[in-house]
Amino acid sequence: MVLEGITVLDFTRVVAGPACTRTLSDYGAEVLKIEPPEGDLMRRGVPKANGVALGYAQQNAGKHHLCINLALPAGQALARDLAATADVIVENYRPGVAARLGIGFDDIAAVNPGVVYCSITGYGQDGPAAHRRAYAPVIHAELGLLHQNAIERGTNPMPEAVSHVDFAVGAQAASAILAGLLHRERTGEGQRIDVSMAETMLATNEFSAVELNGGFGEEISPFRPGKAALLELGDGTWVQVPGNPTTWIFGVARALGKEEALHARGWHEPRDTQGHDDAIRELMQSWASEYPNVEAFENALDSARIPLGTVRSVAEVRNAEWALHRQALVDLDVNGTTRKVPRSPARFSSGETGPQRGAFPRGADNRRVLRERLGLSDGELDALEHNGVLQYELVD
Repeated sequence: MVLEGITVLDFTRVVAGPACTRTLSDYGAEVLKIEPPEGDLMRRGVPKANGVALGYAQQNAGKHHLCINLALPAGQALARDLAATADVIVENYRPGVAARLGIGFDDIAAVNPGVVYCSITGYGQDGPAAHRRAYAPVIHAELGLLHQNAIERGTNPMPEAVSHVDFAVGAQAASAILAGLLHRERTGEGQRIDVSMAETMLATNEFSAVELNGGFGEEISPFRPGKAALLELGDGTWVQVPGNPTTWIFGVARALGKEEALHARGWHEPRDTQGHDDAIRELMQSWASEYPNVEAFENALDSARIPLGTVRSVAEVRNAEWALHRQALVDLDVNGTTRKVPRSPARFSSGETGPQRGAFPRGADNRRVLRERLGLSDGELDALEHNGVLQYELVD
């Protein structure tokens, strides 16, 4: 695996940070996840498999599970001892919290000057918003996503069902860490990396530059995914045709032999169709209803190189031919039982990707990891447990 030999100390929780370190683990890094006594918040999720929440398992597959009480000086010292052996530190506390826990950048760099230390926050390590708590719904609201969706859909603002920005910032952080490791390889110097959810949301919205500079104005864009047509076929299947319907309807009509229907309405070019969104959808829906299934409709659209997507649930993907061929899902050991989780979207010509071990209760790997990495004896481990420094979760 490409990151074999790289050790990551993971102080993150919930989604953004764990998504970052899951990627590094999938690429072969040894990730030591350090949880507080109350555990990662995601452990409270449902459903559970043998006591481990599946949402937690997805983001933390492949990692080693430790539980250290950083509120205790001995816990902080233990974390720093582990950090001295690591290549990468990742944390997603609010600015200043890691330092108060004795694991801030200066604390770690003092014992490990070559460390690549990555902090993931809502609004960055400095500035007037740095102190604010931030979850994905907060960033979706404040960085334009909900407003943009509402405008495109013609609705009031509505919540997003998926934590888009968490996964986006996790990917940004992972790529920055890889760049930091390359820099260290070339220079011997460590890096302090500051990645914010807010700036990630701006960077991963393909319309940020348009919106920041006055919007579309009177110009007609063919790229409006928020307006993409959802159509029901004859057998009740729903499909989505990408693009702005006011421009793409001309290609659809050409593919389906329906151009006369446009001409009869005086629609000859995209400028003629502006402001007729409802009529366009009704017309496209009437055409789609004539097709008995996805295969027939897709074949018809293919003559104009127009793709479509069938509306499916995530559960249906497990039987999709492409997913089976790609082995996009893996059977993960979740505390002694098997559940399916996404593998890894990346493939390397040399080396496997994906989780190399399962997901387990909080603190399950305390003794093994600390014995192997720090050489602690059973007596020392017993004392740490007795004093509340090391904790673990008993699951029935």
